[in-house]
Amino acid sequence: MIHDRIDSLAEEVVSEVESLWRRIDALAMANLRRVLGAFRTARVSDFHLRGSTGYGYCDAGREALETVYAAIFGAESALVRPQIVSGTHALALCLFGVLRPGDELVSVQGKPYDTLEVVIAGEAGSLAEFGVQYTRMEPLPDGAPDREALLQALYRKPRVLLLQRSGGYSWRRGLSITELKGVIDLVKAKNPDTVVVVDNCYGEFVEAVEPPAVGADLCAGSLIKNPGGGIALTGGYVAGRNKLVSLAANRLTAPGLGKAVGATQGSLGSFFQGVFLAPHFVAEALKGAVFAARFFERMGFEVLPRFDERRSDIVQGIKLGSAERLLNFCGAVQASSPVDAHVRPEGGALPGYRDQVVMAAGTFVQGASLELTADAPLRQPFAVYLQGGLSKEHVILAAVEAARAVF
Repeated sequence: MIHDRIDSLAEEVVSEVESLWRRIDALAMANLRRVLGAFRTARVSDFHLRGSTGYGYCDAGREALETVYAAIFGAESALVRPQIVSGTHALALCLFGVLRPGDELVSVQGKPYDTLEVVIAGEAGSLAEFGVQYTRMEPLPDGAPDREALLQALYRKPRVLLLQRSGGYSWRRGLSITELKGVIDLVKAKNPDTVVVVDNCYGEFVEAVEPPAVGADLCAGSLIKNPGGGIALTGGYVAGRNKLVSLAANRLTAPGLGKAVGATQGSLGSFFQGVFLAPHFVAEALKGAVFAARFFERMGFEVLPRFDERRSDIVQGIKLGSAERLLNFCGAVQASSPVDAHVRPEGGALPGYRDQVVMAAGTFVQGASLELTADAPLRQPFAVYLQGGLSKEHVILAAVEAARAVF
């Protein structure tokens, strides 16, 4: 019976969310204004798009790109490089750059994203092996940080406090910029020397400012997520205080080399254009997420966040309740993709993950989360995480097919 109503339900939901889409359009306008201002500040010119080879000394384009990122993020400095392979890598640069043996790292929202947990507390080469102490606080039931527990942790004067803007593979809300600011203000009032590092993956351009603008010391992410605008082929960034960004750069290259080296080859054109396009494409992804939330909620599924709730990232959680439904959902998203639509995704082992993971990603750039993807660990509560979409129309079409597949 539900199959007969799916198309008409999709039409109803589009009408229902149009007022929310208009608010997202206003956000895109504000963010593009911010980006254009950063381009003007850096005096971006045609010759900046060329790139460098070899050691990459005196790469004016790389310097201009990092000036653009620093201005966009409200930071003193930025490191934006094709040599950064993922968001986890970018965050590892921050953590290994700042932490020393005997220092304490506190994760405020419980277990971080699976791959980052391995960096912190895994075996060979992790922070734990280097003698860094690790404390994991659990958030409150609504996903908010436990301020009392945080105050107790701050008495120990931890060197680094880790915040995660997205909920990741946990069924919890991420942190809005307002909530981030509240935590940062509390930390700095009690212990100004504690370095606040924000995992900014999936959160760029979802609000009108970025974490360094509200006091974060460092934030980091991947260019094949939001800030690459769907066209960056690889890369990552770190943004924040100048001294701390320099420490991260020393881990990317070597002490004494830092930001001064690193060839950009043919990447600069797509990096500049990607961050210029990012406000628009993030807005499209947000519109798709709003639609998907209301669409699957109306069909009886639990969703996080709900369609009319504030968002801290582009990820839409949908609790499907069984491995079969999860696999069918991901299969339908894959079949609705422009690349590898004929492939059926199955669960498998991936580096850094405890459980098997299924990933639907028929993307032009491998694993690009701003393009439409759906993935999940094969574990309870069998929630799928739908993310991205360079056009809301693509998200709607894929969501309709996924709905057919789970019934």
